[in-house]
Amino acid sequence: MDRAPPRGAPRDAVGQRWLAVFAFQAVLSAAASVIHLATSPRRRHASLGVPPALLLALHPFLSCAATGLLALAFLISASPHPRPPPVPLRALAAFLLAAAGALCVAAAASLVPEDAGWAAVSGLGFRGAVLGAVFAAHYFGRGRWLLQFPVVQRPLFYGLKMGLLPSMKRALKVSLQTFCLSFVLIFILPRQFRTGGSIGSQIITQIGIFMVTTGVSFCWEISHHFVQVVHTRRCSFTPPQSTAAAETNPTDYILETLELSDPRSLMQYLAFQDLCAVSECNIEPWRRGAFFEESGETYKRIVTACLKPLEDFTSKIAEALEGFSSDKPELLSQQSKLYGAFSDAQICSWCARTLATLTARSRREDRYGVAQLTGCNAAVMSTLLSALVAVEACIGKKTNPQPVHSLGPASIRWGNFSTARKGNVTAIASTQRGGLHTKAYLMADVFRTSIYQIVSAFLDDMRANAKSSSLEKNWISEGRKPIFGSPAVLVQKLSLFTEYHAV
Repeated sequence: MDRAPPRGAPRDAVGQRWLAVFAFQAVLSAAASVIHLATSPRRRHASLGVPPALLLALHPFLSCAATGLLALAFLISASPHPRPPPVPLRALAAFLLAAAGALCVAAAASLVPEDAGWAAVSGLGFRGAVLGAVFAAHYFGRGRWLLQFPVVQRPLFYGLKMGLLPSMKRALKVSLQTFCLSFVLIFILPRQFRTGGSIGSQIITQIGIFMVTTGVSFCWEISHHFVQVVHTRRCSFTPPQSTAAAETNPTDYILETLELSDPRSLMQYLAFQDLCAVSECNIEPWRRGAFFEESGETYKRIVTACLKPLEDFTSKIAEALEGFSSDKPELLSQQSKLYGAFSDAQICSWCARTLATLTARSRREDRYGVAQLTGCNAAVMSTLLSALVAVEACIGKKTNPQPVHSLGPASIRWGNFSTARKGNVTAIASTQRGGLHTKAYLMADVFRTSIYQIVSAFLDDMRANAKSSSLEKNWISEGRKPIFGSPAVLVQKLSLFTEYHAV
């Protein structure tokens, strides 16, 4: 669970979004119940001993209970961090989905033939449980529990509209798989659990069951898409502009959320997303202006909060690359460490973009020069260069200092993205497992673009520093060894960026 953000901050942001999910699912459930009541046949089931009106009236209550189980399954399993939920949570979520499916399909008891008994209704519930199991297999097998933040934030309605067609396709796929699997498994049950009647009535019943499972699956897919859209929307961690807090401490909310929220929690992800949006865009320039307040404490806290994930990321890569061995047991352990490092790629990307944008904007917007006076510019550049060198080492690029005449894009020798060691080049990654190949190149692009953004803003100063041999003094942190690489490597790398030769 997320810790409560500071006073007055959107402490209930995550809880309110889950309430919105519950409300949305309740509306879907009510709409489905209305459609079911309007289209279901009014049959008299003497074997059930229940009036037709009462049998139909049970559908809204069962659907409401199924809605709660579905929302609870999403609540305990959805996460923005790529690490899969623990096995007990996955098992519980799968059970809740199976129970929700059993309630949803069993609620359509009016579809069974008139001479069918409660055993046939139980057979419907069994097919609904199979639907829940198949949905759970797709949900966890394809990693759909992961909250994936979009590159471009769209309005809520437009985001939902974009998910209608994909949700329908997935619903048809899941319902077809469920129909085929349950049709085979139903023969394991005793005969009384099957729907009897003539061949024609059985065909009509099976068509009705398929339509019900398709509708239920579609509602679940839309609900899952709604969870994705709602929880990945930007949340503004700021007091209202008309309050006194907006005038005195406009950045306390987001800073305390970054510093006090649980690591890798949804609240922390939303805080980093908001910080990145404020830094890059002009949607709330008064908030970005508050980052450069006169004392410099606010800017230092922001930079420290963003440097920590990048330093942890680089440290994990350095640990994985240290003491490289081609022995299979150690190799698997090193690859596992790399997977752990790149699992924080989303937060590291936001942090790199935030640091690069604030550093670049400080040239024009930092009236008091706090970015330069506090030494944050050098710390940011050193961390970004060190992280870039570490990622490039993973994909097989040389990290040792090169002779001056060999610098430039024409001299680059890339190693294959597989386990190998050639001289000082180490590549520990696999193109076949976990998408590490793609993540490494994406993160390299993020770091490279961030560094170029800073270089473009301070190009004249950096070139003047390079001529006077003071580039390291002004742009590489003094007094501490880089997490990965050496100061000479970082200076040489920065020189490539100042000449626009870094690729």
